Amino acid sequence: MSKMMKVKINNLEFKTIIGILKDERKNKQKVIVDLSFKYDYKNSDFIDYSEVALLVKQNIKQQRFGLIEDAILDTKDLLEYKFNIKKLKMKITKPDILKDCLVSVEG
Repeated sequence: MSKMMKVKINNLEFKTIIGILKDERKNKQKVIVDLSFKYDYKNSDFIDYSEVALLVKQNIKQQRFGLIEDAILDTKDLLEYKFNIKKLKMKITKPDILKDCLVSVEG
């Protein structure tokens, strides 16, 4: 018997090269990743959320994306390939790019 479980990883914070502005291509900036997904839990067959968080962090750091949109699409493809997950939602926030607001993209 399986049960649908929902995992949420919030406020995964790290520094990386992301963005298209000249300064963003040179200097690391803080990003915050929030994601959620569902999976079928059965017979102690679970998804290790620490592995998911690590893979997200490694992929975004290694790829040095120009656009947040591309970071989301690529990382979602990677997670869906590696893990048997459903309904994956991801949001990446760049809290320091503008002085008067938080900028994020969700997909």
